Amino acid sequence: MTITAKSKSLYFALSLLGILDFLIFSQATSLHLIHRDSPLSPFYDPSITHFDRLHNAFKRSFKRIGHFKVVADNLNHGIQAPMKPGGGEYLMKISIGTPPIEVIGIADTGSDLMWTQCLPCIHCYNQTIPLFNPSRSKSYKTIPCLPTLCSNPLGSKNAQCHNKTCGYSYSYADGSHTAGNLAFETLKLGISNPISLPNVVFGCAHDTTGIFDASGSGIIDLGGGNLSLISQLGPHLSGGKKLSYCLIPTTMNENSTSKINFGNHSLVSGPEVVTTPLKVYHGGFFLTLEALSVGKERIEYANASKGIDTEGNIIIDTGTTFTLLPSDVYSGLVHALGKVIMAKRVRDPKGVLGLCFESRGNNIKLPIITAHFKGGDVNLQPVNTFSWVEKDVVCLTMVSQEQGVIGNLAQTYFFIGYDLESRTLSFKPTDCSKI
Repeated sequence: MTITAKSKSLYFALSLLGILDFLIFSQATSLHLIHRDSPLSPFYDPSITHFDRLHNAFKRSFKRIGHFKVVADNLNHGIQAPMKPGGGEYLMKISIGTPPIEVIGIADTGSDLMWTQCLPCIHCYNQTIPLFNPSRSKSYKTIPCLPTLCSNPLGSKNAQCHNKTCGYSYSYADGSHTAGNLAFETLKLGISNPISLPNVVFGCAHDTTGIFDASGSGIIDLGGGNLSLISQLGPHLSGGKKLSYCLIPTTMNENSTSKINFGNHSLVSGPEVVTTPLKVYHGGFFLTLEALSVGKERIEYANASKGIDTEGNIIIDTGTTFTLLPSDVYSGLVHALGKVIMAKRVRDPKGVLGLCFESRGNNIKLPIITAHFKGGDVNLQPVNTFSWVEKDVVCLTMVSQEQGVIGNLAQTYFFIGYDLESRTLSFKPTDCSKI
């Protein structure tokens, strides 16, 4: 079992209190990831067209964009600010408490604390499933106000003492807010051979306001922070702190679910694997993108993200739909695509996307866009970079913004593995419906 230096104080303190069971589960574990627009989601609305769902997803992604500048600024100034929720695109179902109660959370690689709305509620946004009631759980334990348990793991900016117990408070860039108690609880997860893990730290939210989505009761953090789900699961699973997923878009098979794996099942291997260094900043994941290319035309990226170290210059995020590029890179890419796509340029009917073409009968030929990462090249197929926004209109699903982000459309049809031990991320082209 490996425990990072950052988390030693937490584990040592928990062991002294006698409330941490150092169990190693020999099996890895997997969970379903359900796209929020899938018919398998309890929030699916059959009256909404495919094109409207697509545009709604784009609008939800824009809710996250304002925060990416804050994240970028943090790289230089070292101020912790968690990624805002913004209506994430994939949902996870887990169970917490004794007896176990199902919780549906937004799967967010840009967040570093798992939280769910709880009773009693001072201010809560409307959610479809019932609020979690900690008074009915035999395994719920508030965290005492000890420095090693409360202030140090989250940082004094986000954790405070309230009536001798540890509380948390997050304020997001869009004005949204969540606050409540930090607590230990039993977590149950897994598709086959589910495991039950005691004393997982989570946030029991009693005051949540702002822009949150009723499709989830909170956030299931998949980031690299000290209290993220992967960090807490890692010491208990064979294979350590590893995470992988393979995203299926709803356009492929509406009744399919994606899968997320922890532990040994997260290994991404084979001849087509591209492995690139992974950096973790305040719980978020950053890669180093050197350039994009269309055919023989190469658009340099590394020097385009002004004010940010060229190492770790682009975020990879499951909660954003499309890909965001610095303006210079975006302009270069649009110019290169305009030279190879032999179709009439048209406007996006909803006015969201900037590069669109007429495609009557879907007979347009779209190119591969190659992402040149440090460590290797990843070929983004048209399904990763273009979408039909109406029957005869296809648009580039990349937009111009200050901070670069690799969204979930660009991640579909790849088996993507995060190794927090070796600080690497791996891509492998994969038919996600077959794993």
